[in-house]
Amino acid sequence: MILGSRAYCREAAREYDFDVEFAPVEWEVSTRAKRRAAAVKRPKIPDAEVGDPIDWRAAADRVGSSPEDLRTCTLSLTWAAFESFDVGEWTTTLRHELIHVEQFQRYGTTDHGPAFEDRAEAVDASVRCPPFADPKYVLTCADCGAVVGRRYRECKLVRQHDQYRSSCCGASVACSESGAE
Repeated sequence: MILGSRAYCREAAREYDFDVEFAPVEWEVSTRAKRRAAAVKRPKIPDAEVGDPIDWRAAADRVGSSPEDLRTCTLSLTWAAFESFDVGEWTTTLRHELIHVEQFQRYGTTDHGPAFEDRAEAVDASVRCPPFADPKYVLTCADCGAVVGRRYRECKLVRQHDQYRSSCCGASVACSESGAE
């Protein structure tokens, strides 16, 4: 999984002109994640903002680290997503994560803001990950029946769903257990 994904990322970097240095990128596989197909784990750098290029040496001095250690990020791939996605969904996921790596290496942080959305469109990547695991709770609009949320654990939204309104119709939100464990 890692070898194939790493090879695809190198190919995508050339094809889509990603400005990514792969040496400081570490790779891992998660067998526990249920909500994310992949993630870029990175150090949090105070005052870093997308759009503001980072001076790695100055940032490392501020946080008491070496620039090399601070620039290292980990691309964590989720095994369940890899197994359930087709090749197109998986490669889209990898391009999504490459945007995060690219932003992190340039700005010291990353987000899903307008710059991310523009870049995602340019590299044919989605901004949101399709679900690949069954949620424990499904929240639906009481008027139109549209799914407005999926939760894998009990949370405030699940416990107090009757206090929320759907984003589609403004109607009440119903919650049901899907039976997934």
